Amino acid sequence: MFSGSIPALVTPFAADGSFDEPAYRDFIEWQIAEGSSGLVACGTTGEAATLSYDEHFHVVRVCVDQAKGRVPVIAGAGSNDTRVASANLRAAKEAGADAALMVPPYYNRPGQEGIFRHFEALAQTTPLPIILYNVPARTVTDIQPATLARIVKAFPDVFVGVKDASGVLARVSQHRASCGPDFCQLSGNDDMALAFNVMGGTGCISVTANVAPKLCAEFQAACQAGDFVKALAYQDQLYPLHEALFTDASPGPVKYAMTKVRAGFPETLRLPMTPAGEASRAAVDAALKHAHLV
Repeated sequence: MFSGSIPALVTPFAADGSFDEPAYRDFIEWQIAEGSSGLVACGTTGEAATLSYDEHFHVVRVCVDQAKGRVPVIAGAGSNDTRVASANLRAAKEAGADAALMVPPYYNRPGQEGIFRHFEALAQTTPLPIILYNVPARTVTDIQPATLARIVKAFPDVFVGVKDASGVLARVSQHRASCGPDFCQLSGNDDMALAFNVMGGTGCISVTANVAPKLCAEFQAACQAGDFVKALAYQDQLYPLHEALFTDASPGPVKYAMTKVRAGFPETLRLPMTPAGEASRAAVDAALKHAHLV
């Protein structure tokens, strides 16, 4: 169900900082037309940390409504409070999402037993399948391979996949060995997606796909077909963009890039996020040119 190029959608804001629903709906139509195989609403790239509870699930509802079942919608729903995470799962289901993307508790910094108990509690009541999202650089907690295997084996019908942004490629093989070759492994790093797929991954929850959905979809299709010569050519074309989109605090660079590929797309961010700086903008411009997107 979850494979290929799945953009972690940016959330467009109008100049006054409010959610720009028409721009979001138009953005989703473009993503589907360009070949994206799923959509993540209200993830990190979608500035979920600056959305109120009501805004968050309104954005998810709009995404579901616009997608109209053509591709699955995965709702960001994680929290460092297990009770809040449980409520978020119910809200994501009510909004119509097909699955939830869940980080381990951040800030609290639980140990591996605490991480397991958190997801064990969520599994008891979740109305949705869950994709685990391991991103130690942001959460300062790391779902170790043994803990991930423990979670998945305890609740195989709930935890259907992982978005792995640990940056440790060996984990693809470790997770295959412990969770089986059918366990859905999605890269959380665009720059590592080629190697991730070669080792057994099924796709990428992508930042770059916001800006280059067709190229990212074609890259993933080449990987799934086992044509890694073709996939490498796409990697070379896209790699400078993968790098440029993180030359300043995300999603500043990707929102700037969106204004270059989608006329009129709003660049507004909510504090504490700020627009990409001059050097970052220059890097994005050069990368867009290299990828033949402008």
